[in-house]
Amino acid sequence: MVDDQAEETIILMKEKAVGTFSGFLTFIREQGVVGLAVGFILGSAVSKLVSSMVNDIINPVIGGLLGSAGNLKNFIVPFGDSGIMVGSLIATTIDFIIIALVVYFGVRILKLDRIDAKKKA
Repeated sequence: MVDDQAEETIILMKEKAVGTFSGFLTFIREQGVVGLAVGFILGSAVSKLVSSMVNDIINPVIGGLLGSAGNLKNFIVPFGDSGIMVGSLIATTIDFIIIALVVYFGVRILKLDRIDAKKKA
Protein backbone atom coordinates (compact mmCIF):
# COMPACT_ATOMS: atom_id res chain seq x y z
CA MET A 1 0.00 0.00 0.00
CA VAL A 2 2.77 2.41 0.93
CA ASP A 3 4.73 1.44 -2.16
CA ASP A 4 1.74 2.20 -4.40
CA GLN A 5 1.32 5.67 -2.88
CA ALA A 6 5.05 6.39 -3.22
CA GLU A 7 4.98 5.22 -6.82
CA GLU A 8 1.97 7.44 -7.61
CA THR A 9 3.68 10.40 -5.95
CA ILE A 10 6.83 9.83 -8.02
CA ILE A 11 4.78 9.62 -11.23
CA LEU A 12 2.95 12.85 -10.38
CA MET A 13 6.24 14.59 -9.60
CA LYS A 14 7.73 13.45 -12.93
CA GLU A 15 4.66 14.69 -14.84
CA LYS A 16 4.82 18.04 -13.05
CA ALA A 17 8.54 18.38 -13.78
CA VAL A 18 8.03 17.56 -17.47
CA GLY A 19 5.13 20.04 -17.63
CA THR A 20 7.22 22.75 -15.97
CA PHE A 21 10.17 22.12 -18.30
CA SER A 22 7.86 22.13 -21.32
CA GLY A 23 6.42 25.46 -20.16
CA PHE A 24 9.94 26.82 -19.74
CA LEU A 25 10.89 25.81 -23.30
CA THR A 26 7.69 27.37 -24.64
CA PHE A 27 8.52 30.60 -22.78
CA ILE A 28 12.00 30.67 -24.29
CA ARG A 29 10.66 30.13 -27.82
CA GLU A 30 7.78 32.60 -27.58
CA GLN A 31 9.65 35.40 -25.85
CA GLY A 32 12.72 35.25 -28.09
CA VAL A 33 15.10 34.71 -25.19
CA VAL A 34 17.68 32.96 -27.39
CA GLY A 35 17.67 35.86 -29.86
CA LEU A 36 18.05 38.28 -26.99
CA ALA A 37 21.01 36.31 -25.64
CA VAL A 38 22.68 36.20 -29.06
CA GLY A 39 22.11 39.94 -29.47
CA PHE A 40 23.58 40.61 -26.04
CA ILE A 41 26.69 38.57 -26.79
CA LEU A 42 27.18 40.19 -30.19
CA GLY A 43 26.57 43.63 -28.70
CA SER A 44 29.26 42.99 -26.13
CA ALA A 45 31.70 41.91 -28.83
CA VAL A 46 30.92 44.98 -30.97
CA SER A 47 31.38 47.19 -27.91
CA LYS A 48 34.83 45.73 -27.25
CA LEU A 49 35.80 46.14 -30.90
CA VAL A 50 34.65 49.76 -31.02
CA SER A 51 36.31 50.56 -27.69
CA SER A 52 39.58 49.15 -28.98
CA MET A 53 39.30 51.18 -32.19
CA VAL A 54 38.57 54.36 -30.23
CA ASN A 55 41.29 53.78 -27.62
CA ASP A 56 43.99 52.53 -30.00
CA ILE A 57 43.39 54.63 -33.13
CA ILE A 58 41.09 57.62 -32.65
CA ASN A 59 42.17 58.77 -29.17
CA PRO A 60 45.91 58.92 -29.97
CA VAL A 61 45.23 60.98 -33.11
CA ILE A 62 42.96 63.46 -31.31
CA GLY A 63 45.27 63.48 -28.29
CA GLY A 64 48.23 64.31 -30.53
CA LEU A 65 46.30 67.18 -32.08
CA LEU A 66 45.43 68.51 -28.62
CA GLY A 67 48.99 68.08 -27.38
CA SER A 68 48.28 65.55 -24.65
CA ALA A 69 51.19 63.21 -25.36
CA GLY A 70 49.28 61.15 -27.91
CA ASN A 71 46.53 59.92 -25.59
CA LEU A 72 43.23 61.75 -25.44
CA LYS A 73 42.41 60.41 -21.97
CA ASN A 74 45.46 62.24 -20.63
CA PHE A 75 44.14 65.61 -21.81
CA ILE A 76 43.45 67.62 -18.64
CA VAL A 77 42.38 71.23 -18.32
CA PRO A 78 44.08 72.74 -15.26
CA PHE A 79 41.64 73.95 -12.63
CA GLY A 80 43.08 75.23 -9.38
CA ASP A 81 45.26 72.61 -7.72
CA SER A 82 43.66 69.79 -9.74
CA GLY A 83 42.41 69.41 -13.27
CA ILE A 84 39.30 68.62 -15.23
CA MET A 85 39.66 65.38 -17.18
CA VAL A 86 38.12 66.63 -20.41
CA GLY A 87 39.94 64.01 -22.48
CA SER A 88 38.31 61.12 -20.69
CA LEU A 89 34.86 62.63 -21.24
CA ILE A 90 35.58 63.21 -24.93
CA ALA A 91 36.91 59.64 -25.36
CA THR A 92 33.85 58.11 -23.68
CA THR A 93 31.54 60.28 -25.78
CA ILE A 94 33.27 59.21 -29.00
CA ASP A 95 33.02 55.58 -27.87
CA PHE A 96 29.27 55.96 -27.22
CA ILE A 97 28.57 57.73 -30.52
CA ILE A 98 30.37 55.08 -32.57
CA ILE A 99 28.61 52.21 -30.76
CA ALA A 100 25.24 53.94 -31.22
CA LEU A 101 25.94 54.43 -34.95
CA VAL A 102 27.00 50.80 -35.39
CA VAL A 103 23.84 49.57 -33.66
CA TYR A 104 21.61 51.97 -35.59
CA PHE A 105 23.00 51.11 -39.01
CA GLY A 106 23.22 47.41 -38.13
CA VAL A 107 19.53 47.35 -37.26
CA ARG A 108 18.64 49.33 -40.40
CA ILE A 109 20.80 47.23 -42.78
CA LEU A 110 19.57 43.91 -41.36
CA LYS A 111 16.00 45.30 -41.31
CA LEU A 112 15.58 44.25 -37.70
CA ASP A 113 13.46 47.32 -37.05
CA ARG A 114 10.59 45.58 -38.84
CA ILE A 115 10.57 42.48 -36.68
CA ASP A 116 8.46 44.01 -33.93
CA ALA A 117 6.13 45.79 -36.33
CA LYS A 118 2.51 44.73 -35.99
CA LYS A 119 1.26 42.50 -38.76
CA LYS A 120 -1.39 44.08 -40.96
CA ALA A 121 -4.39 41.95 -41.76
